[in-house]
Amino acid sequence: MNTTLKSLTTFAAGLLLSLSAAAQSVDGTVEKIDAEAGKVTLRHGEIKSIDMPPMKMAFRVADPKWLQTLQVGDKVKFDAAKVNGQFTVTAITVVK
Repeated sequence: MNTTLKSLTTFAAGLLLSLSAAAQSVDGTVEKIDAEAGKVTLRHGEIKSIDMPPMKMAFRVADPKWLQTLQVGDKVKFDAAKVNGQFTVTAITVVK
């Protein structure tokens, strides 16, 4: 791996860790899944870390593979952050 690519990889990993540390887990319900666009619509509570009131909105997902495990109606806990100017789910877990 060349030095530039290695540096970018290290930077990206550090950025993701920083986002995860600053994120706040929020309860939500899956309202819609748009796998083609890499988005999930969630009805959620307040997300203090990004100054967002409770609402229903579509988020990009950090890993589109997560959308394969979700179903409309699932209760979830998720973390969200503003990544490259877009609100993005950075972690999501279905709550049983």
